[in-house]
Amino acid sequence: MAQTYLPTLKQLQYLVALNDAGHFGRAAEACFVTQSTLSAGIRELETLIGVVLVERTRRVVRFTPLGERIVEKARRVLREADELGDLARAAGRPLSGEMRMSVIPTIAPFLLPRILPRLRLQYPDLKLYLREETSGQACEALSHGRTDCVLLALPFSCGDVESAPLFDDRLFVAFREGEMDPNGAIHPNAIDETRLLMLEDGHCLKDHALAACNRPEMRAEATMLGTSLHTMVQMVDNGLGVTMLPEMAVDAGILEHTSVKARPLDSANASRNIALVWRKASPRERDFRLLADVLAAART
Repeated sequence: MAQTYLPTLKQLQYLVALNDAGHFGRAAEACFVTQSTLSAGIRELETLIGVVLVERTRRVVRFTPLGERIVEKARRVLREADELGDLARAAGRPLSGEMRMSVIPTIAPFLLPRILPRLRLQYPDLKLYLREETSGQACEALSHGRTDCVLLALPFSCGDVESAPLFDDRLFVAFREGEMDPNGAIHPNAIDETRLLMLEDGHCLKDHALAACNRPEMRAEATMLGTSLHTMVQMVDNGLGVTMLPEMAVDAGILEHTSVKARPLDSANASRNIALVWRKASPRERDFRLLADVLAAART
């Protein structure tokens, strides 16, 4: 019987890394190998299966149509290989070993300082690796197996996932002192859409806030330029407009040392739901639900 040679996981990792990075040098850095090692590994894979997967030029790395299809297969194989380790971890102590969690930027700086000390105390064997990414990037990383779970604000379409709702996070209108009524909630009709400052595209908080206001003209008039909530607060403090903030940011003291006030948004949908999501049928579902319980408890 003729011997069959199969691609190695390392070769598939190199191929996927090159597809993600679009550059041999950056892909090699992501894999912690030299560029020559990564390039040789991909050439060995091409020789093994007898087809060209990557067209190499001086400036551009371009995958062939077959190369793109094989990359998608390789992602699934690598994800399944990761889950072999997950199965073993799931059979051991709860919330132990390595776990990769992506957290969106409008949650990470406000919730993580409260939850991480509790996690370290209750589950000292858990090695939690954190990535701060926008919602779209985090869900893509989850789908491709680069992260295990995502701390996310819903509603947001994140693919074929399971989720554990944690708590509701109300939306507030933030304004410089004297610009709006500081007493009581603020109705969306009281907001001047030409002075509304929002996070740039890619942040789901923008969509949650605009949906809660239910004023279509806001999407066209609002200025989308903030890269972080702290930046938005500084712009409001300098009289450049008003913005929307989640309750967790206000509670965490984001307005301290400013002249910015925040009042709840008076709307039927003026909140976002904070949830932990993970891939369906993950062997670590028990761990994720336990982690969700810890996250929810840290909010109270």
